[in-house]
Amino acid sequence: MTELEPRIDLVVDHALLPPMRWPADFAGDPAWRRTQGQQRAYEALLDSADVLYGIPDVDPSALARTVRANKRLRWVHTMAAGGGSQVKAAGLSTEELDRVAFTTSAGVHGQPLAEFAVFGVLAGAKDLLRLGRQQRAHEWSDRWTMKQVSEQTVLVLGLGGIGRVVAAKLHALGARVIGTSRKDATAPGVSQVVHPDRLIETAPSVDAVVNTLPGTVATEHLLDKRFFDALRPGATLVNVGRGNVVDEAALIGALNSGQVGFATLDVFETEPLPAASPLWDHDHVLISPHTAALNAAEDRLIAELFTANATRFLDGHDLLNRVNTVEFY
Repeated sequence: MTELEPRIDLVVDHALLPPMRWPADFAGDPAWRRTQGQQRAYEALLDSADVLYGIPDVDPSALARTVRANKRLRWVHTMAAGGGSQVKAAGLSTEELDRVAFTTSAGVHGQPLAEFAVFGVLAGAKDLLRLGRQQRAHEWSDRWTMKQVSEQTVLVLGLGGIGRVVAAKLHALGARVIGTSRKDATAPGVSQVVHPDRLIETAPSVDAVVNTLPGTVATEHLLDKRFFDALRPGATLVNVGRGNVVDEAALIGALNSGQVGFATLDVFETEPLPAASPLWDHDHVLISPHTAALNAAEDRLIAELFTANATRFLDGHDLLNRVNTVEFY
C-alpha cells in the first residue's frame, strides 16, 4: 500500500490478529483468542486511527464500539462487496453514519463470481447433477437432449460490478440477456433492462435467473413464490448475490414441483446452511459454501482498491464504492 500511496501511515500488529487460514480469511481462525492485554492493545490501536482497513474482527458490534470510542475516525473500508449489511448490523446512529464514511470492496469479486454464475447456468443446461449420479451408479442410460445456453434467455438481477460481468460472459456464449435496474442503465451484452417491479411479467420468458443483488430491505425475498410460479417451467436459478434475496421455502417448493429445474447456490438465508435444510439432499441443487468469490489475488486486489481510495481520501475527492447508509448497499 505505502509503495502506491506513500502518504499512508500503515499501522498493523500481526500478533493482535487471528491467523488467516486461506486467502482473504479476514475473520481468521475462530479458535484463536486474544489475552486481555492483547485486547486492550488492539482496541487502543483502533481508537487511535483515522481510517480502518476492515471491520474490527469482522464483527458489527466491534465496529459500533470503535466508532463510538474513536471520535477521530473518518473512514472504514469493508472487505466484503456487500459490506453495507455489516454496517447496518452495527446499529450506528445518523450522526455516526454521517461522521464516518464506509466503503466496500465491490468489483474485486466480479470476475470469479461471474465465472461461477456462468458455470451454474451451464450446469443447469447440461444436467451436471444427473451426469454425476449416473457416473457414480455406473449407469449408461439412453441419450437425452441437453439445453443450449446459446438458445436461452437469462435474467440477471442487478447490473452492478458483478452483474455486468455476468451479462457480458453470458452474451459471449450466445444467450439473450435481460438485466434489472432501478435506474435507466445499460450494460454490454444486455438486450433489455427492466425495473424490478416487472419481474413477475418478465419471468415467463426466461430460462435461467442469476441473482447478483445485495441484501437490502428492498431486495429481501424478491424471488418469492409468485416469481417462481411465473417462471418458465424447468428454469435454472443461480445465486451469487445475497441469500435473503431468495425465499428459500418458496424455492424448495418450486424445486419439488419442477418449476425450478436446477439451482446453483453459493449464498443462503442462514449461513452456514443448517444441516436439516432440504437443499442439502435435493437432487436438483448444487451447493457451494459461500466460496465462489474467493481467489488467490483477492488480498492484493482489495489492497489496491483501498490504496486508490486512500489517494482520493487524502486529496479530498469522493470515495469509490461508498455505502448508501439509507439502504445499506
